[in-house]
Amino acid sequence: MTTAPVDTTERPPLNTRKIATLTGWLMVVTFVTSIPAYFILYAPVRNNPDYITGAGPDPTASVALGAVLELILIVAGVGTAVVPYAVFRRYSEGLALGYVAARLVESAFIAIGIISLLTFLYMRQEGTAAADPALGEAFVAIYDRAFLIGPGIFAGVANGMILGFLMYRSGLVPRGLAILGLIGGPLLVASAIPIMFGVIERGSIWQGLATIPEFIWELSFGIYLIVKGFKPAPVPTGASGPVARAAGS
Repeated sequence: MTTAPVDTTERPPLNTRKIATLTGWLMVVTFVTSIPAYFILYAPVRNNPDYITGAGPDPTASVALGAVLELILIVAGVGTAVVPYAVFRRYSEGLALGYVAARLVESAFIAIGIISLLTFLYMRQEGTAAADPALGEAFVAIYDRAFLIGPGIFAGVANGMILGFLMYRSGLVPRGLAILGLIGGPLLVASAIPIMFGVIERGSIWQGLATIPEFIWELSFGIYLIVKGFKPAPVPTGASGPVARAAGS
């Protein structure tokens, strides 16, 4: 009886500096794409859902460009979890997988928002809602609720709670920086839930204030990785292989 040969070739260690830099840039891209899409490019439709009837200026170019930016946002957002996964899993495979899963769920809700606004455009272009402006309200409402659940709640869970705890536990970034995530994530989630129950309004000063720590954490995390990379941090006992050896490099 013969056995299959075992590959004993040692794989080269991961270049954690490149991984950190790419992760940092992907995090910055999420800001560059999400902010103009929400506040500028989607604004004509979000503020004037009756445009679905054909009234007002044509928002096609603005909304379509916003959709393109958010498609890039989805790729970048998932990338911030997938690219550093090989490093993160050596410190906690469960948290690393949880981060990927939460980012995927967040991206799914972003995609729902994109589809709702692209459908808004399609119905305006085809003239199928010329006598029913309520349809515009419906599609904008779907976008707003998808944004509330995705970038509102799951971003706080993924980037604030999971990533913040993983970074605090591993020491891959300064723990004082990671604490921002541990504060910002729960605040972001806590500000979204009262909106769901109609206690506070979306875009209120309370929601804005609750968003600040998470905003600072995510942007600071990305910039830190670009400038400094991951801090040398001991891999927990039991980790082995090229990733483990590279994690402190």
